[in-house]
Amino acid sequence: MRFNSRRTQITTLPGVTGTARVARRAPQLLSRLRSGDIAVIDHHDLDQETALRLVDKGVVGVVNAAPMISARYANLGPEVLAEAGIVLVDQVGEGGWASVPDNQPIRIDDGVVYAEDTAVAHGRVVELAVLRAEMEQARSGLAVQLDTLTHNAGEFLRREQDLLLDGRGLPDLVTPLAKRPALVVAGFEHDELVPLRRYVGEQDPVILAVGTAADDLIGFGWVADIVVASVKEPGGLPSADALQAATDVVLVCSRGAGPEEAEAADGVTRLGIRPTLVETSATPEDLALLLADRYEVVPLVGVGLNARLEDFLDRRQAGLASTFATRLKVGSRLVDASAVPALHTNGATTGQVATLLAAGAIAVLAAVAVTPAGQESLDSLTEQLRTLL
Repeated sequence: MRFNSRRTQITTLPGVTGTARVARRAPQLLSRLRSGDIAVIDHHDLDQETALRLVDKGVVGVVNAAPMISARYANLGPEVLAEAGIVLVDQVGEGGWASVPDNQPIRIDDGVVYAEDTAVAHGRVVELAVLRAEMEQARSGLAVQLDTLTHNAGEFLRREQDLLLDGRGLPDLVTPLAKRPALVVAGFEHDELVPLRRYVGEQDPVILAVGTAADDLIGFGWVADIVVASVKEPGGLPSADALQAATDVVLVCSRGAGPEEAEAADGVTRLGIRPTLVETSATPEDLALLLADRYEVVPLVGVGLNARLEDFLDRRQAGLASTFATRLKVGSRLVDASAVPALHTNGATTGQVATLLAAGAIAVLAAVAVTPAGQESLDSLTEQLRTLL
């Protein structure tokens, strides 16, 4: 994660300034954001993954029409932003959000948003101490949340039992997966993949990228064999380059997909790609895991998946049941990427092989030298070397 170190220009006016980028949900903004921008969103309970990407984009402020933490659950995103030194203002309301001009310079000072020195929105300044207090309050309702999760997971299992238990509805893929290692990448920091370079080079796993992680992998120097992405929400699809580079493209859509989802899928088809559509309430991340599990990949390594209980709960409620059920299904196969360097047995390096050969040659020469014939040959060789010198 890259913490924001950009300094705003010194002006006579207080606060932080930047270009406003306006959208309902933060993921819709990510492709538009540049360092120094201010994200203006209407996003309840900002999650950690999205917050990390906002930090990486170098935003200097986030204005939210909704509460950063609604107390429904202890979402981790706002704390990530505050710790990165990003100015946070929330609860500006629908009217305030709509009044901020998109792609225009704005200024934030003491909870007030100014455009051309005119106050267009008012909200609450969200500081780290406030966030931590609200997080504690949200955690107190964890028991209620877990009860809801249990109920939703049962409903999900009944609804998706054919997909989960029998793999019915999972597509046939061109990429060969059977009995191969696989790497499912749902999001990552650069330092998370560096230790896996040797493992990937030696084991040549199938790489499944979830959504825009396919673009990040290209930036790292890898190409996904399989892209699993959602057409349910804007911003769920990677770039055309990432889609065209993949052997298989699997698109997750709702049952009885509406016109917006159909249009997104048609856009992929117009790129010359023949995607496979899967109608399911499972998340793209979970569908990628189920695909790998269906082909019995060994091992199944996850990068950027939610491993801790806190991370697991820091999800949209709609995806909790899917994640819970999928982890139960693939649990015996799934290995977190952080454990791979310790578990992976590296092959011998070139230096190690050369050292071993040299030691063997020395041992053979020593054995030969103690025999009469060997001693005679060694004396003859020594004499020839003296002549040459």
